[in-house]
Amino acid sequence: MTMESAIVKTYCSEAGMRCADLAVQVHGGVGFVSEYPVQRLFRDARVTKIYEGTNEIQKLIIARELLKKFG
Repeated sequence: MTMESAIVKTYCSEAGMRCADLAVQVHGGVGFVSEYPVQRLFRDARVTKIYEGTNEIQKLIIARELLKKFG
């Protein structure tokens, strides 16, 4: 269950960040203005890569579990 949780957390945070980045790109310079919700979405997506363990740590967990299983 640990590996599956790490995979889901990593995948979802990366996907959210890609979507938020595209939204900022679509809005251009206005995407960073605090009057628009896009800047908040971008910040929130960025936090998901850090919260509950960084994506780098999640990848280490995945690798460790795979080595236990197949190594």
